[in-house]
Amino acid sequence: MNGTNTSKRTLAVAYPLILGVAVSVGYLMGTNLGGPAATGSPIFELRRPTPGTKLQQVLDLIDRQYVDTVREGQLVDAVLQDMLQQLDPHSYYISAKDLRAAEEPLEGSFTGIGVEFSIQRDTIVVVATIEGGPSEALGIRAGDRLVSADSVQLAGVGATNQMVMTALRGPSGTKVNVGVVRNGSEPFKVSITRSPIPINSIAAAFMDTGGTAYVKLSRFARTTPEEFLKAVQDLKEQGMKRLVLDLRGNGGGYLNAAISLCEELLPQGSGIVYTEGRSSPRQDYKADGRGSLTDMPLAVLIDEGSASASEIVAGAVQDNDRGLIAGRRSFGKGLVQEQVNLRDGSAVRLTTARYYTPSGRCIQRPYGEGIKYDEDLETRYLHGELVNKDSIHLDSSDTYFTKGGRKVFGGGGIMPDVFVAADTAERSMYLGELFFSGALNQYAFDLADRHRARLARYGDAARFQAEYEVTSGMLQELAAEARKLGVAEDPKALERSAPVIALRLKAGIARNIWGDGGYYRVLLGNDRIYHQAVRSLRKGSPAA
Repeated sequence: MNGTNTSKRTLAVAYPLILGVAVSVGYLMGTNLGGPAATGSPIFELRRPTPGTKLQQVLDLIDRQYVDTVREGQLVDAVLQDMLQQLDPHSYYISAKDLRAAEEPLEGSFTGIGVEFSIQRDTIVVVATIEGGPSEALGIRAGDRLVSADSVQLAGVGATNQMVMTALRGPSGTKVNVGVVRNGSEPFKVSITRSPIPINSIAAAFMDTGGTAYVKLSRFARTTPEEFLKAVQDLKEQGMKRLVLDLRGNGGGYLNAAISLCEELLPQGSGIVYTEGRSSPRQDYKADGRGSLTDMPLAVLIDEGSASASEIVAGAVQDNDRGLIAGRRSFGKGLVQEQVNLRDGSAVRLTTARYYTPSGRCIQRPYGEGIKYDEDLETRYLHGELVNKDSIHLDSSDTYFTKGGRKVFGGGGIMPDVFVAADTAERSMYLGELFFSGALNQYAFDLADRHRARLARYGDAARFQAEYEVTSGMLQELAAEARKLGVAEDPKALERSAPVIALRLKAGIARNIWGDGGYYRVLLGNDRIYHQAVRSLRKGSPAA
């Protein structure tokens, strides 16, 4: 979690890093901090070295005497990464090469031509153009094939995502000549001027039946508060009576973005979160009362992929008895990271505090020696937690109370008010192989591409969702296509998981015609967590 609100404390945050950073800085400057001479000296000199000088001695020794040439920068990067990972699972080092890619989704924009694409049979296919981007303005549309970018061939050359992004992205205002194939015609050239392109954190926002508004938030980015305000204003104009905020699979992002969103939902004076650490005095955040949704019936959807900023929102809503939390227990990340940029363009993200929900819960799950932190989700699945609420261990000694006096628990994640088990049909090996082989996505694209004009006549994803049917013949054809990709046929598994496979296939088709909004609208048709939340809201659940 990046606490941007505390950036003024850069020096204080940087101080614990000085020893670690000095290793790389001193080494690159060629400073000899008491290391052995090049010839005839003992391997180590006993001068009561600090941890930093000890590391520097070893690095100097490797530089002077190691048998092979060493890539010094990579070695230092590895030392820093391992050192930070000894602290906790979420403190880490980011090389200059990786930092831009890591920050881009949270900063909310990049510079490019403004298309969403997928690679289908070694061909770059436009899934959608980004509204307001240069490609939309020039008439590029879904289904177009991008076969070249200036002198770079993009078709039939084993194209990768990185290769395509390298070819199409560039400084704002520069031009790229893109070769386009449409409807099997001869390629034609389009000169596209690159410009800033937004990366939306809201994947979908639309009205469902009966005045229920649905907002799917994929991350907490710098632009999230503005995106959310615009989305809910549009939904209000369409007659929104209740809001379902979907944070499933949302791994978090900026702390300030989560706080801003909570201010739209919570009455004045409501606690949102507080942070506290050894060198970070307690800081409380409360709602300012100017939110536009403080009286709107609300449900928040979470699952085991909801983490960090998502848990701040869910915890604040739950502790204030402001709305209903539905789904499954969240990930359990209650550590706050601050980013310190280093001189070479790399950065360190260091845990400086823990965050606590308004009732005082720290919902960070345990970590440390003997705990397989990275295997927690698999452990939950094997233990039966995803399908049986009684399998969830709640620490009764770590009990807190909401504003209305309901019991809630710390010790690892947010436990929903309404638990909805995972569909066991989604857990079949065959379904997983259809996903991971790419067969399901490929077949969905093929169907959409083959019938693009006819599908577009549905007009919108809502009508498509209501009227389009995936036939058993389509599922058999999908199985045959998957077999070509090495997925062995399993008729019994196909029959057992048929409803889930059909829904995912239908959603994939919708995504290729109407983008992410179409994808999520179709998925809601058989989404048990969503429908349980809506039923509870309509009944006036106490938590809501």
